[in-house]
Amino acid sequence: MNHPWPAVPLGEVLKHRKEFITIDDSQEYKRCRIQLHAKGIVLRDIIEGARIKTKEQQVCRAGEFLVAEIDAKVGGFGLVPEDLNEAIVSSHYFLFEINQEALDKGFLDYYIRTPTFRDQVSARGTTNYAAIRPRQVLEYLIPLPPLPEQRRIVAKIEELAAKTKEANKLRNQAIISADKLIGSEICHIFSKMTEAHWKGGCLGDYVLNDCYGTSEKTIDNPSGTPILRMGNIQGGRLVTSDLKYIYISDKDREKLILKSGDILVNRTNSAELVGKCAVFNLDSEYGFASYLIRLRLDLNRANPYLVALYINSPIGRDYMFRERKQMTGQANVNAKKLKSLPMPLPPLDEQRRIVAYLDGLQARVDALKKLQAQTAAELDALLPAILDRAFKGEL
Repeated sequence: MNHPWPAVPLGEVLKHRKEFITIDDSQEYKRCRIQLHAKGIVLRDIIEGARIKTKEQQVCRAGEFLVAEIDAKVGGFGLVPEDLNEAIVSSHYFLFEINQEALDKGFLDYYIRTPTFRDQVSARGTTNYAAIRPRQVLEYLIPLPPLPEQRRIVAKIEELAAKTKEANKLRNQAIISADKLIGSEICHIFSKMTEAHWKGGCLGDYVLNDCYGTSEKTIDNPSGTPILRMGNIQGGRLVTSDLKYIYISDKDREKLILKSGDILVNRTNSAELVGKCAVFNLDSEYGFASYLIRLRLDLNRANPYLVALYINSPIGRDYMFRERKQMTGQANVNAKKLKSLPMPLPPLDEQRRIVAYLDGLQARVDALKKLQAQTAAELDALLPAILDRAFKGEL
């Protein structure tokens, strides 16, 4: 380290507190859960004493250092937050009181998130899950400047961390705005339909035929035909992860094998997601499952990409939400309701021009989101860098 601070064992500033209570079956208790990788302590549950099998439990106090016996080596430790004061933990956890006249709890809270501290913990034993003992915790070293300097460092870390948090908030807002841009632009384009003299009508006017997917039990054997399911429709596109398969009979091939330009619509899902769709544009043969409706359009009159964009837009989403049939935990929209979606369309050449424009806009949105993801990684690396500087005495 680049500072003159002494490195002292935690045993000089912490004291192991081993105190148990007997659980009362008639009372309710909060239980803690330690998140791994030094990500803090959260509420596990609130439970009746009668449901707790081990009747001897420890009571946490806010601000104490809590260490998991087994998971410490993978970051299973943290400071007990105020809202978990008097929460209980089993004997497989260790509680340590902080001598606040020598150690600021915020200083400890940040120090335990550093690689320097975690390396000390992981150095014990030969496997990730070798048990940690209280005496080992008290042997870990911590750099210990005077208490006023500890508090100054904590204040500086919190100031910089707040700026990082605000930058992340702005980044998330930018991503949300970018995701809404395409839908907003579609609404704007279709709002001008009257002055543009577009032909009115509904989705069914452009559908040659529709079909529900197969309910046949799928298998994992890839020698069959891959089957697209509702989870394969993501963000208006098809993804081919987690595929299942079936053997399609000759008599069902015409109905179930998808053709380029077919639109797959999710007919059963949550109220917010029912009706989501994507255009089939994959090279290989695919079938589709029963929770999907296949729409085959008259391609001489309707561009499937524009139709799918319209269905996925706020206009289409609002229609699906209004027309859905709500069942227990799920919503449903049938083919009849789907085809009744009001949908004015311009001539085919104009449809192609709109799709090309929206594709260009989507490419810019995707580029922005990629840049934002890179920025997120940089922001995530900031706090560890700040902590590294702090405990080297460079803040």
